Amino acid sequence: MTLMKVSLFVAVAENGVIGAKGTMPWKMSADLKTFRRLTMGKPLIMGRKTFQSLKGPLDGRDNIVLTGDPYFEAEGISIVNSMADALTLARTLGAARGADEIMVIGGADVFRAALPRADRIYWTEIHASPEGDVLFPEIDFAEWRDVSREALPQSEKDTVTATLRVLDRR
Repeated sequence: MTLMKVSLFVAVAENGVIGAKGTMPWKMSADLKTFRRLTMGKPLIMGRKTFQSLKGPLDGRDNIVLTGDPYFEAEGISIVNSMADALTLARTLGAARGADEIMVIGGADVFRAALPRADRIYWTEIHASPEGDVLFPEIDFAEWRDVSREALPQSEKDTVTATLRVLDRR
């Protein structure tokens, strides 16, 4: 089995905010389109609250939900209770699909657990400082190098501007 890259996909405001009351405190359609394009066909690891903020399992991807809630159930997903189990399952499911990357998509506790194992971060810089109740965990940028940076196109429906940075572990 080839070694699959572990990647985080996150949108972070200038003040570290990644969420507010179970949702994202901004609208940025280009970020959602980029998310879909970069995650399609790959296993996704997310926490229960992140999963519950969605309209259901994300199509074309294996949805792995990490939770400590022994009673949580939902259709069309795999449930695990440790990051080690999530990564093992993601490698198996990803290999079956021919994926080369595992995508960790939040929330904060899941990012914190995955960060030491991550090879890459797709970091959407949100050029705003909205109110929020969920922050991205502390990160030492000295451990990472920018491999690309691109401004995301803004539509009239968007409430912010953003830049997609791709960071690889040094």
